[in-house]
Parts: sequence; C-alpha cells; structure tokens
Amino acid sequence: MVAHEGHDTSMESMSGMDMGHGSSSSSHTGMAMAFFTATDTPLYSNSWTPQNAGQYAGTCIFLIVLAITLRAIFTAKSFLEMKALEGALKRRYVVVAGEKMVTDRASNDGTSITGILTTNGVQEDVRIVSAPVKHIQPWRFSVDLPRALLMTIAAAVGYLSMLAVMTFNVGYFLSVLAGAFIGELAFGRFNNGVMGGM
Repeated sequence: MVAHEGHDTSMESMSGMDMGHGSSSSSHTGMAMAFFTATDTPLYSNSWTPQNAGQYAGTCIFLIVLAITLRAIFTAKSFLEMKALEGALKRRYVVVAGEKMVTDRASNDGTSITGILTTNGVQEDVRIVSAPVKHIQPWRFSVDLPRALLMTIAAAVGYLSMLAVMTFNVGYFLSVLAGAFIGELAFGRFNNGVMGGM
C-alpha cells in the first residue's frame, strides 16, 4: 500500500512535470491556435529566441525586410521576363537555302498589311508583319536558368515568411504584412500585373 501510494505520488509528480513542460513548450515550439503577443517567441529555431524588447524589435525588422525582399524578387523576375521578350523580338533569323523566303511568307500572311513608308521625301511600299509575341519562346539556358533560380529563391523567402506567420505571434504577423505593403508600394508599379503571392 505504501509502495502503491509512493508510485501514485511519483506518477502525479511526473505528470505534473510533463504537463508543466508541455504547457511551456506549446507556447514556443508547438502549434498555437490563437494569436498572442509574447516577445520571446522563437523564429525558425530555438537559438533565435528574442530575450528582450530590442531583440524582438530586431526580429520584426528582419521580417519586414524579408517580405520586402520577396516583392523585389518578383520585380526582378518581371524585368527578366521583359528583357527576354525584347531579346526574342529583336532576334534575327537566317533564311535557309531552299526554304520559302521571308518576303514570300509575309505576302501570303493574312495578318500582314501593306502601306507606304515615307522617309526624307522617298516613298517605299512596305508590308507590315505583326511580331509573334504570344507564342511560347524556345528554351534558352541564359533565360530559363536565372528564371528558375529566382523562383527558387522566391519560394524559399515566401516559405520563411509563412513560417513566421504560422508562429501566430502578432508582431511577426504584422511585420510580414508591413513588409508586403512597403514592398508593393516600392516595387508594385514594375511588376506589370505579375502577382507575387506568398
């Protein structure tokens, strides 16, 4: 009976320790189910745990910069796409011997129109052919490799931002939103409708 009571006492103390340990770890390492305002929430690892208000503010500033970086990456990708399209439109093609000449193709093309071009008083009959801007460009190492690298970096930055939001820390959440706002304010006009979601 005494041994049984001692066993119960040790079990209660162990369960109390487990419950205490579980409740303290759930606020830091477990998945929270509601927003909270603690200033000692770990970010990405236990070693990155703010110990005071200054470190917490520095972590929030880091998250703002991270979200701005995500918008900047999508802007860089938009510029890369525009540069690749301009290069494709300026590219010159060589006519292979025995193939149909470009002028023959243009004259048979229903989308082309004829007109008169006047330069310094000299008139010339011309045929205007629309540039093929809507078809898919061929795979090019110089274009597709940087595009893939940018998208990989954007995915990594986006997931890091998402993990910060998933801590349910109000300061981290608002920092990511503030960075998204500032980034869109700074870079949004360059994206030409490209949506850079997280």
